[in-house]
Amino acid sequence: MTIDKFNKKDLLKFYEEMLLIRRFEERAGQLYGMGLIGGFCHLYIGQEAISTGMRYNMEKNDKVITTYRDHGHMISAGSDPKRIMAELLGREDGCSKGKGGSMHLFDLEKHFYGGHGIVGASVPIGAGLAFSDQYQGNKNITLCYFGDGAAHQGQVYETFNMAKLWNLPVLFIIENNRYAMGTSQARSSSTNELHKRGEGFNIPGVVINGMDIFKVIDEGKKAIDYVRSGKGPMLIEMDTYRYRGHSMSDPATYRSKDEVDFIKTNGDPINNFKKQIIDSKKVTEVEIKEIEKQIKQQ
Repeated sequence: MTIDKFNKKDLLKFYEEMLLIRRFEERAGQLYGMGLIGGFCHLYIGQEAISTGMRYNMEKNDKVITTYRDHGHMISAGSDPKRIMAELLGREDGCSKGKGGSMHLFDLEKHFYGGHGIVGASVPIGAGLAFSDQYQGNKNITLCYFGDGAAHQGQVYETFNMAKLWNLPVLFIIENNRYAMGTSQARSSSTNELHKRGEGFNIPGVVINGMDIFKVIDEGKKAIDYVRSGKGPMLIEMDTYRYRGHSMSDPATYRSKDEVDFIKTNGDPINNFKKQIIDSKKVTEVEIKEIEKQIKQQ
């Protein structure tokens, strides 16, 4: 899928959403450093194209469930960023009344079911959400996100088996940011092809460049259409990269600065997208700067 398939309104919306997630997360990191946010805090910086691109493909009543790296997903769901930030700050006007914090965001109205602090916990719950839709006989599907570290959890494979036995309308999405908590995939996984982890359960899988929103939208739609057609679950491995440590307490000394800088320079999902849409002449630099100004104020 190329830029030509989208109008100016769509392109500006993609940029606005990805940049909002990036700036929100940067601000959350600052507030955590100031001691205003307590507990755990996992930032989504670098992975913005995934939640934004997949959201574009979803229909109104589709559901999303994810891990504790959840701020970006809730923003993409259309939730008010103020309610999310209020939750991080422990305020009663937060989405979980200030009692859940960063890892336990929730918005029933937007069909966003968290935010889960236990590694891999989003997977069986996601299958349960999909079972609910199947039982009610509607065409809704559930997008169930988890990380490359969670891909080794036993409950994930128990869920794969049940999901395929019942052909549940669930799309499993591994956000492979390459390091789980702090161990590289090469040291923690017997294979670097996590999208094939469902083959033993007859669940097809694909790998998608999660740093390119056009690839996410194009190839993600094929997977969503497959699940919605009633063929059962499918597995996506989103190849992505997180810029910050696993959480705010992680200095990320297990990887080199050169590695991170290389991704930021060559693979950044927002900067690359910005260059593409300006080069296409569909969007002007003035329009981009206006969005950047509005988000800074927000």
